[in-house]
Amino acid sequence: MVKGILGRKLGMTQVFTKSGKLVPVTVIEVGKNIVTQIKTTETDGYEAVQLGFGEVKEKNTTKAIAGHSSKANTTPKRFFKEIRGVDVTNYTLGQEVGADLFEVGEVVDVTGVTKGHGFQGVIKRHGQSRGPMGHGSHYHRRPGSMGTMRPMRVFKGKKLPGHMGTLTVTIQNLEIVATDLEKGIILVKGNVPGAKKSLVIIKTAIKNPNKVNEREELISYVTTEPEVTVEDTTTEEVQETVEEAPVAEETVETTEEVAEETTEVTE
Repeated sequence: MVKGILGRKLGMTQVFTKSGKLVPVTVIEVGKNIVTQIKTTETDGYEAVQLGFGEVKEKNTTKAIAGHSSKANTTPKRFFKEIRGVDVTNYTLGQEVGADLFEVGEVVDVTGVTKGHGFQGVIKRHGQSRGPMGHGSHYHRRPGSMGTMRPMRVFKGKKLPGHMGTLTVTIQNLEIVATDLEKGIILVKGNVPGAKKSLVIIKTAIKNPNKVNEREELISYVTTEPEVTVEDTTTEEVQETVEEAPVAEETVETTEEVAEETTEVTE
C-alpha cells in the first residue's frame, strides 16, 4: 500500500559511511503530521487520508480551517494534503504520523515546487546558444527562427522566452538514508525540487513500491564515553587523593636568615 508524509525541505548536506563513501543527502523536516480527515468510498467516492502539517496561530487562520482542525482535536495547520491509495483502516482521526513511517533503505518519490526565476530568455530558460557578439552581428540572445513559412503560424511547444520555474515536479526512486525520530527528520539521498523551507511530499515509489535497499552504516560523531563530574566522586575518594598527593618541601627562608646572610656579605 501507498504511504505518504508531508515535510519541509531544510537544505542539503553530506554524510559518510564507515567504508569512507560520501553520500549527498537532502534534509527534510517532517515533524508530526496529523490525520485531519479520512475519506472513504461510501462517503466520498474514493479512499484517501488528509494530513495536516505546520503550526499556525489561530488568529492568522480562517474559521473554516480552525473548525476543520478542531474535529481532529488538533491546532490549526498551515498545509493540508491528501494521500490517495492508502489503507484507511490503518489510520484514525487525529493520529500522529512521524519519521518512523519509512525505514532506512526504502525507495520513495518526492514531490515539490521548483524555484521560481521569473521571466527569462531562451538562453537561461532552455539552454540555447547565443549568436556572435561582434563583427557586425545583430543576433545575440534572441530565440531565432519561429518555424517554417507555410503554416504561417508558430507551432505549439516552440521554445520561447517566458516564466521559468514554480512547476510541480516529482523526483522518483530516491532512497531513505537515515531517520531521526527525536528531531523528526528524514535524510533522502540526492536532491529534491524546491527552495529551502518549501513544502515537499514523500510517498512510496510508484515504480518500486516494495523495494528496500541495503544501506551501509553511517559514521556517528556522537561520543559515548561518560564524563566524570564532581558529583560522581565521593568525599572519601577526594580525601584519599589529597592524602596521597606529595607535599612540597619548604624552601622559603625566614627574614632573619636572609638578614644574617646579607650582613656576612657586607662584612
